[in-house]
Amino acid sequence: MTKKRFRATALIAAAAWGLSGSAAQADDVYLRAGGGLERSAETRFTDQSCSSTSPAALYGCGPGNDGAPKSTLGDFGRMAGFELGVGRAVAPALRLEAVLQHRPSFSFKGRANFVQTTARQSVSADLSSLSGMMAAYVDLPQLGVRKIGPFSPFVGGGTGVSRIDIGETRMEFPRTATIVPGGRRIGFARMLAAGVGVSLTEAVTVDLAYRYTNSGAAETGRATGRIVWHDGSREPLELSLAETRARVSGQGFWVSLRYGF
Repeated sequence: MTKKRFRATALIAAAAWGLSGSAAQADDVYLRAGGGLERSAETRFTDQSCSSTSPAALYGCGPGNDGAPKSTLGDFGRMAGFELGVGRAVAPALRLEAVLQHRPSFSFKGRANFVQTTARQSVSADLSSLSGMMAAYVDLPQLGVRKIGPFSPFVGGGTGVSRIDIGETRMEFPRTATIVPGGRRIGFARMLAAGVGVSLTEAVTVDLAYRYTNSGAAETGRATGRIVWHDGSREPLELSLAETRARVSGQGFWVSLRYGF
C-alpha cells in the first residue's frame, strides 16, 4: 500500500472521530471486546508477474494441468480471531468505532497445477493477521425499525489497514518439495456487518453479528527458496523467487460484549 493511501485512511479516521466529539456526551462512549470465527473464501496464489525471470516467477505463464492459469487453488480454512474496539454515539442512530482485530493463527491448504505431473500437488502455509479499522454502525430501531423481542438490529461497515504475515509455503510433489519463503504485506481491509444487540443492563450489551471481511492480500517473499528431495539423493537446490499473492477474505459470526460509560 502506498504512503499516500495510508495517510488518507488515517486522516479520514481522525477527522470522523474528532468531529464526533461535539455531538457525543460522556455516557455515549463504550468499549467493546469479542471474538469470532469466519470461513474463508476460495482463493488462488498467483505470480505478481508470471513472466518475471530475475528473480524467477514461481508458477510462470500459461495454463496448468487443469486448464486454469498456473497457480495454487485453495482456501484459508476457518479463521478465528479476537478484537477490541472503542466507540461513541454521534447521533441517536449512529455509532463510530475504532477497532483493532487480531487473528493469531490460521492456515492455507490447496493444490498447485504444475504441468510436469498429474499427481497431487499439496500446498500449505501458516499465517497471522492484524488489522485496524474505523467502523460505522447504524442502530435500526432509532430509524423506526421495530425491535424483534429483546433484539435490536444494526448494520455497519468499516475500512482500514491490515498486516498479513505468512510463513514458509511448502509445496509437496511425488519426489520433491519446494519451499517458498514467507513474507509480510500491509494493505487495505474492509468489512460489512449485520447483527443484533441484546441489552443485559443499562451499560452492558451483547452484540451478535454476521460479517464479511476482506483483509487484503497474503504475499510470499522475494527471497531464496529451495527444492529438497524426499530421499535425500541430492543436495537442496536454491531458487531466487519473486512474490506470489492471494486474497484473504471470509464471512462468519462474531460475538462481543459492549460496555457503555
